[in-house]
Amino acid sequence: MGEAAVDPRRRVPRTDVLLADPAVAAAVATLGRARVKAAVARAQQRVRHGEITPDEVRDAVLSDLPAPGPRAVLNATGVVLHTNLGRAPLSPAAVDALVAAAGCTDVELDLGTGRRARRGRDTLAALAAAVPDAAAVHVVNNGAAALVLAATALAAGREIVVSRGELVEIGDGFRLPDLLASTGARLREVGTTNRTTRDDYARAVGPDTGFVLKVHPSNFVVTGFTSAVGVGDLATLGVPVVADIGSGLLTADPLLPAEPDAAGTLRAGAHLVTASGDKLLGGPQAGLLLGDADLVDRLRRHPLARALRVDKLTLAALAATLHGPTTPTRAALHADPAVLRDRCERLRDALGAEGHKAEVVPSVAVVGGGGAPGVELDSWALSLPERYAVALRQGDPPVLGRVVRGRLLLDLRCVPADADDTVRDVVLRVAD
Repeated sequence: MGEAAVDPRRRVPRTDVLLADPAVAAAVATLGRARVKAAVARAQQRVRHGEITPDEVRDAVLSDLPAPGPRAVLNATGVVLHTNLGRAPLSPAAVDALVAAAGCTDVELDLGTGRRARRGRDTLAALAAAVPDAAAVHVVNNGAAALVLAATALAAGREIVVSRGELVEIGDGFRLPDLLASTGARLREVGTTNRTTRDDYARAVGPDTGFVLKVHPSNFVVTGFTSAVGVGDLATLGVPVVADIGSGLLTADPLLPAEPDAAGTLRAGAHLVTASGDKLLGGPQAGLLLGDADLVDRLRRHPLARALRVDKLTLAALAATLHGPTTPTRAALHADPAVLRDRCERLRDALGAEGHKAEVVPSVAVVGGGGAPGVELDSWALSLPERYAVALRQGDPPVLGRVVRGRLLLDLRCVPADADDTVRDVVLRVAD
């Protein structure tokens, strides 16, 4: 009888006590009571089976629950637009706009007249104002969708003339030729991998040409014996020119002289420009279409446009990005190396004061995310032993760096300055 009285299985925490625990209650707020209560029941059953002790029930409940969504991480890799980390982080203004748009909004309503209005009119007006060279603009749900819509509306059953050197793979195994062929268009490849001339295009253009496609190779560089044809020369061929600039740079940036921008490409003669919103623009995932009013209207009215429509959250975040202050992406690109070095040194000294040695070393950051290939950005990093890499990646919050020659480098270019103390705290927890 005495042994039964002390049996730990009889000390299983009550359900109401567990649900009142602050951490468990927070999980209820994000995952719902039913899911959390089921996890509580499973943990209680594990105690009865002798698998865990009563004191371990709370932790067992929390570890059994799924993460409520993607986790926020600190990007210390030195890659400004890291595809695996969601590319461009949104600005505070864009986050606020997104939260505001999460409820009921006037996305398709004119509050003045009480009548239906064009969806996303404020966002489209902001995009048009940002690129006055575009006679009309439209937005779809990503960059690939923008190109698919153009190919479907302008060249289904017809030919798209494109250089062999620009038939790129855009990531995750998806290839431009396959994407375009799926629209019902036929590809008319011209030139060679390393050299294409205007005459190559001219010989291919004919009555069956839907448009000439110019693709910026935004994720690789070809050097040596090469030649390519600019948009200006292509515009003399007498057919529409669609230019996929990829990275979403709206106006020229002196830091990225080889990266085409939407305004300059339109001035050079392109009839339509497609680009991504979550790269150099620094906004949400979106596909931007800018150019000739008649062409844009054809795309906007095509049935496929309805399937590629962006939601109100994207429209709100994109408008705030276009209207708002400097984006985190632009701030990271143009960060002052001297300031980055100073931040690294202060972080090193803070760790040293706690008895943990770190070094400050030069670093080379890159744009990433399918933009400005080959561009290197002088930067600075905190250097730690390689063994810290996994623990920091699994920390709270996760801190991602890069391992170089047996050292973990934490490049602060993409880490907000007000997060330096967080980096210090996570490193100290790992070190201890």
